[in-house]
Amino acid sequence: MKIVIIGGVAGGATAAARLRRLDEKAEIILFEKGAYVSFANCGLPYYIGGEIMSRDALFVSTKETITAKYNVDIRDKTEVIKIDKDNKKVLAKDIETGKTYEENYDKLIISTGSSPFVPDFEGKDFDNVFTLWTIPDTDRIYNFIKNNAPKKAVVVGGGFIGLEMVENLSRRGIEVTLVEKMNQVMPPLDKDMAKLAENHLVAKNVNLMLEKGLAKITSNGRNVVLDDDSTIETDMVILSIGVRPNSSLAKDSGLKLNQRGGIIVDEFGQTSDSDIYAVGDVIEVENYLTRDKTMIPLAGPANKQGRAVCANVLDSYNKEAYKGTMGTSIAKIFDITVASTGLNEKMLNANGKIYKKDYFISLVHPMSQAGYYPGGLPMTIKLIFASNKKILGAQIVGYTGVDKRIDTIATSIHYGGDIYDLSQLELAYAPPYSSAKDPVNFAGFAACNIYEGLSSPMRYEEYLKNTDKYVLIDVREKMEIMAGKIEGSINMPLTTLRETINTLDKNKEYVLQCAVGLRGYIAERIFKQNGFTAFNLLGGYRTYCDITMPTNLSSNSNPCYCSTSNDTNQDKFESEKTEDAPTKIEILNVCGLSCPGPIMQVSKYIDTIKDGEYVKVLSTDPGFARDIKSWCNNTGNTLISQDMQENKFIATIKKGKDIKQNQNVITSNKKEKTMIIFSGDLDKAIASFIIANGAASMGNKVNMFFTFWGLNILRKNEHVLTKKDFISTIFSSMMPQGSQKLGLSKMNFLGMGAKMIRGIMNKHNVPSLEELIQQAKENNIKISACQMSMDLMGIKLEELIDGVEVAGVASMLDDNDNSNMNLFI
Repeated sequence: MKIVIIGGVAGGATAAARLRRLDEKAEIILFEKGAYVSFANCGLPYYIGGEIMSRDALFVSTKETITAKYNVDIRDKTEVIKIDKDNKKVLAKDIETGKTYEENYDKLIISTGSSPFVPDFEGKDFDNVFTLWTIPDTDRIYNFIKNNAPKKAVVVGGGFIGLEMVENLSRRGIEVTLVEKMNQVMPPLDKDMAKLAENHLVAKNVNLMLEKGLAKITSNGRNVVLDDDSTIETDMVILSIGVRPNSSLAKDSGLKLNQRGGIIVDEFGQTSDSDIYAVGDVIEVENYLTRDKTMIPLAGPANKQGRAVCANVLDSYNKEAYKGTMGTSIAKIFDITVASTGLNEKMLNANGKIYKKDYFISLVHPMSQAGYYPGGLPMTIKLIFASNKKILGAQIVGYTGVDKRIDTIATSIHYGGDIYDLSQLELAYAPPYSSAKDPVNFAGFAACNIYEGLSSPMRYEEYLKNTDKYVLIDVREKMEIMAGKIEGSINMPLTTLRETINTLDKNKEYVLQCAVGLRGYIAERIFKQNGFTAFNLLGGYRTYCDITMPTNLSSNSNPCYCSTSNDTNQDKFESEKTEDAPTKIEILNVCGLSCPGPIMQVSKYIDTIKDGEYVKVLSTDPGFARDIKSWCNNTGNTLISQDMQENKFIATIKKGKDIKQNQNVITSNKKEKTMIIFSGDLDKAIASFIIANGAASMGNKVNMFFTFWGLNILRKNEHVLTKKDFISTIFSSMMPQGSQKLGLSKMNFLGMGAKMIRGIMNKHNVPSLEELIQQAKENNIKISACQMSMDLMGIKLEELIDGVEVAGVASMLDDNDNSNMNLFI
């Protein structure tokens, strides 16, 4: 039998090798348009970046090696320009000589792959505009960087190759801007998981521009113009917009193609012509889970298709069916690994599937190995499962151990596993590699809890749409809150929750939130078993920080934002100034501890040292990297520097405030106002809310802290049945029941004065106190009630109007420190 293969690399070279192993006597001819039959195209970005040092390492096998090992007639630098399927011939052209000739076949395998898609736009042919797909592409980019030493680069497209080029150009010291037309990078991921990759790109000083498309390139390749008419200066451009199947040969020969140009094949790789087979990026495949026809250009499936098709071509062997492509993929982006398998939510939604009806998700943040073993790092696992328990897909973003977890879940999907199978998998365990309950088990546990109704997860976006409906309770410890919190949350630590839960109103609905979701789940179980309606905030505070972190390099206003760059608001100490440099820096190693462990250990250690002394903290928890800045600001300490080395987050802290930093705070033009309302008089309450609303309308952040008699302003006008002791009941009954019962500080006349002032306000179209309070809520003014005063005066949270959060003196003082105006009323 004479078998002709068009195209080498993944599918074609694999097919040639196995054909020979199955049939020693077959005549096998492989045509390859390029000069390289088998090379590691997935490794090309890493050679450009210098991670792969030798160009020769890119060649998996040479023409000479394959010929000697497999006795295959390899004709490189030869392009097949026509297929005559009726006469079973191909027309080939020697690229170097231009000579053409015919070659007949008994069976033909097409493995022509795909090519980068380059739209027709002005400037695409400039010498500094590149695509990356082949060895010659790689050589052009490598030599351009070597000869021109570019300072800036623009990468267009945030898929696998685009992101790998972003990393490797940055590795070469080039300032990189990533332009992506969609609202996220990494199409296989859902937006919430892609956001983790985007945050990491920003932390690595990549200028990320989402929802912006390339319009044209001008000025001899030096200006990239986007579809919003903005311009980016650059020295080079990498186009990584997408790929198209190389199917023109098949089309011209009359083979059936799908709408996207993919060659239609059956499960055995056979095309519409019984003697022609096709494999790799050029073919249409079935989605392994949905059985929908699709295109998934990945090297792994191409290799498997190249192997499977051989038995089908030779006839003398049992046929091998290719069962479909699941889309399992993985990529390295700087320090993190991003992976996915199966279906994502975008695919499910496109097929009409509805969250919490047709499918559910669990989201966990486990450590890659035992928490007590040094070097463990967290990962985020999003598991998607159907209403019948079957696993539909997963996405993982983390630092180490991501690959084996995604492969485990992909294997489970392949064999039709469900969430209970994941929870029961027996996986290899030793402290350096995993924990006794592997991250995959944890994902399964969380999914099972949801399926059984033990947990009712709520996404932050769901809560945000209905903040008036839910009470958000943060069950972290008070020291953790110093590192940041979700606006509007009430702190009720889990450790004391069983003692305080009876003060809450069972008619309300509660969302429980902790650092990563575990304590939130424990609190949720406590609430539900005490007759409350409760939900667990999916992913906890860490996920909240992840999804709200800004992707603009120039912005670090978000309390969760952190960067590995040295450009922070807190100045690094200058070693040349000996009076500022520390004489000794102690090391505090909290590696292996997950949130809240690192912050708690730092807090304890800081208490043991003197003002002005320094400590260098080593942590493997990414949450620590963003929490420590807020913690330092809120506890009166100075964050000197932040860095990341060998998967460790390093923070140098000075106990006490740096003088220069305090000066910066004093002279800054912050637009924040804090008001402490001690009085419960109607006129002072009206004045307080008029000033607050006026300040908010001028763009100020406004904090209102109500203490002692001022708490009566916030009381509901109707009586609320609560459980109190005798003294508290008597004391609270002697005070005004809400804003409508307040009297004037002067000329009250047994309440007549209050009625008169309300009448005058109405006549002059001045909003009533109740309307002013509602305006304050709409203006997002922070309204806090003093916990200590509430305890002393016998006032419970459920007696206060909606939207009030309970706070302590530390919270009030922190607001004061951040404000440029403080009023005591």
